Amino acid sequence: MLRHTFFKKEFSILVFFVSLYKNSKNMIKPVLHSYDFGQNVIAFSTTRQGGYSEGNYGQFNINRYCGDSAEAITQNRQALCQLLQIDDRCLLMPHQVHLTEVAVIDNAFLRLDDSERRQCLEGVDAIMTDRIRVCIGVSTADCIPVLLYDSVRRAVCAIHAGWRGTQQRIVEKAVRTMTETYGTVPSDIVAQIGPGIGLDSFEVGDEVYDAFAEAGFEMASISERRSKWHIDLPACNKLQLLATGVKPENVRMSGVCTYKAHDTFFSARRLGINSGRIFTAIMMKS
Repeated sequence: MLRHTFFKKEFSILVFFVSLYKNSKNMIKPVLHSYDFGQNVIAFSTTRQGGYSEGNYGQFNINRYCGDSAEAITQNRQALCQLLQIDDRCLLMPHQVHLTEVAVIDNAFLRLDDSERRQCLEGVDAIMTDRIRVCIGVSTADCIPVLLYDSVRRAVCAIHAGWRGTQQRIVEKAVRTMTETYGTVPSDIVAQIGPGIGLDSFEVGDEVYDAFAEAGFEMASISERRSKWHIDLPACNKLQLLATGVKPENVRMSGVCTYKAHDTFFSARRLGINSGRIFTAIMMKS
């Protein structure tokens, strides 16, 4: 009888692992728009393809704050973590509020429980780390995502630059924080500006134009007057990178306008705020 019970338990464990293997084989894989930072770094923006969300959230969304179902978000996170070969606790995204707060992910943060982590990432719009196999990213759907990599001191950063964050120079603050935290020299940084709304599609009111002008931006180089003002957010963030000392040849532009490419990337202006978000992220593999 004891022997029968032993084999029954062994068989149950075997069935469990076979089921787990089959589920992993059948899991939908996210379709990523990848960036080249060298062989030791993985960097990407998620597309709308290859996930479990539906409707305006379809197919791939991991943003918990835009109204998508918790079940779909969990499945999408699992699929992405499996693709990256990391644990879910190593996939980090802040709750952004269009300001300029920066979070530094260190060993002390990684030891926190889930509740403490959420508190540390609340109200954060840029996130950085020098830990390997920790994937950090930001969520956008027309705003500008910016990724930074310091290959000398081995640190990475992901920045959410909406028009408010851009106007408040969040990119410049993030570079300064990398310098203060890791000793980063801006000329060592390689930067990728990801998919976001372009000049043609980003029509704004006079109050937005005035906010940029009052913040000291050279408006002739970042704006055009059509029926209304249009502002070039990708170019504005590139100018901030150059102002900090990042080399021009080290700033890469995706050239993707999310408003125009809304079939591939989420666009809040096209789909409404109750829709999915792009996750633009970076991770040092080793």
